[in-house]
Amino acid sequence: MTLDQLSCNQKAKITGFDPLFLELETRLREIGFSEGDEVTVLHFGPIGKNPMSIKLNGALIALRKNEAKYIFVKLL
Repeated sequence: MTLDQLSCNQKAKITGFDPLFLELETRLREIGFSEGDEVTVLHFGPIGKNPMSIKLNGALIALRKNEAKYIFVKLL
């Protein structure tokens, strides 16, 4: 399952990243995403559900759905 597939208020644990997109993985890691972190989807934007509002390690992060689809998660 990927992060973009979660619904509002669902919690998940990050299990990895799509290995075909190393540049995106590097950028995501720079803003705080890593394996084992707990994420919660808080809100979706009004147009095409973009951006997603995500709680990650106590921080609020806005992320595009087309980036979230490369983050693998496991529901909690």
